[in-house]
Amino acid sequence: MLLTTLQRYWQPDTPEVIPVAQSYQMWEVWTWLPYPPGGHEREEIVYLPCIYRNTSTEAPDYLATVDVDPKSPQYCQVIHRLPMPNMKDELHHSGWNTCSSCFGDSTKSRTKLMLPCLISSRIYVVDVGTEPRAPKLHKVIEPQDIHAKCDLGYLHTSHCLASGEVMISALGDPKGNGKGGFVLLDGETFEVKGTWERPGGAAPLGYDFWYQPRHNVMISTEWAAPNVLRDGFNPADVQAGLYGSCLHVWDWQRHEMVQTLHLQDGLIPLEIRFLHNPAASQGFVGCALGSNIQRFYKNEGGTWSVEKVIQVPPKKVKGWMLPEMPSLITDILLSLDDRFLYFSNWLHGDLRQYDISDPKRPRLTGQLFLGGSIVKGGPVQVLEDQELKSQPEPLVVKGKRVAGGPQMIQLSLDGKRLYVTTSLYSAWDKQFYPDLIREGSVMLQIDVDTEKGGLKLNPNFLVDFGKEPLGPALAHELRYPGGDCSSDIWL
Repeated sequence: MLLTTLQRYWQPDTPEVIPVAQSYQMWEVWTWLPYPPGGHEREEIVYLPCIYRNTSTEAPDYLATVDVDPKSPQYCQVIHRLPMPNMKDELHHSGWNTCSSCFGDSTKSRTKLMLPCLISSRIYVVDVGTEPRAPKLHKVIEPQDIHAKCDLGYLHTSHCLASGEVMISALGDPKGNGKGGFVLLDGETFEVKGTWERPGGAAPLGYDFWYQPRHNVMISTEWAAPNVLRDGFNPADVQAGLYGSCLHVWDWQRHEMVQTLHLQDGLIPLEIRFLHNPAASQGFVGCALGSNIQRFYKNEGGTWSVEKVIQVPPKKVKGWMLPEMPSLITDILLSLDDRFLYFSNWLHGDLRQYDISDPKRPRLTGQLFLGGSIVKGGPVQVLEDQELKSQPEPLVVKGKRVAGGPQMIQLSLDGKRLYVTTSLYSAWDKQFYPDLIREGSVMLQIDVDTEKGGLKLNPNFLVDFGKEPLGPALAHELRYPGGDCSSDIWL
């Protein structure tokens, strides 16, 4: 399904606009794409993990399939639910068995969705190829296997590799300490092969990662040790230095860490994205508690640096756990043409779009409030706000008042639709948005102006996970069959 929607590409280091026909030849990677440059096919279904841990429902987490085709009679409905065979896994993020770089290899097909579990450390391999609208479980990798072969646990990001293997980041060791690292799976049998990093290596507080083979580099981010974050957020842990503030640069070929970047004001760097251009030597990371976006880039000498390019100011408040409320940037996304950066402020409640034609100077082009902690009539009173003149109104869509704030985001391949869910992580949902636990999360759709920039809520689109058959559920990351803006890395 994934295809180029690029009409033209802005070369990062020159003022020259390069037509897709030329870049198509220049970037060998694009030759894998199943549709010609400039074409696109609208998404019809979306996969989302739905979580019951920390809710009142005693049931396994499940993978939901949602119909997003406006022509379908089941539009905006959950059309299939695949329950996992175990309780309290905390499904979180997902990835694919095969990379985009394997396109054209008749022995490779993107038919398996990888579901690593944040708490149980299991990995579920789901068959989405046999019947995309009704996935089924293919294999379960038990935590004992990962513990024994890797001495890792608490799994997060899954990326496929050009080698045919699958690589999954781990926040810590089996005991919940912040050692971190990367689990390597065989892409055919899904057997645990060991760690990607060399013996003795570690990814401290390992969270997300992105690699760029043309620059022989991978960069990983930090959250916190599982024992610190598992049951909720304690501000004292920040003061004690238990939350991450670094990026780690790895030699992609040698599997060794070669540099650590300490981020100024960059507390809890979570999601990281290189530009999609496989020749690009720069990208962005969202710092959750620091409430800023930082650009990382390669220096002429081959080392890497980082600079803050966007700062969301905190709000002075009353009726909250602290006197100042950070925005809490929890997800970021780059459009396939590398023109727009999107991110969600889970606590403040707004979704933002920035033009990054000049990556050093992002320009705000769209902002939309979708709930959050500072809405009118809520328990929080804003005393001082550097951005808003008044607190935003609560969001009501199709009669449903939305609990929580915008969190996970996914962009359509043509860049015209942005899908949003509202759950972050069940223990933090329970702490910051108790209504979210009682009422369930939602999935929303935002219309995007891809020419001038701008965001507009689609008032006719709502998937209400508060009405699930077994009780309100917490829907998290979104995936399209075949790939999307945040699952694909080109070579």
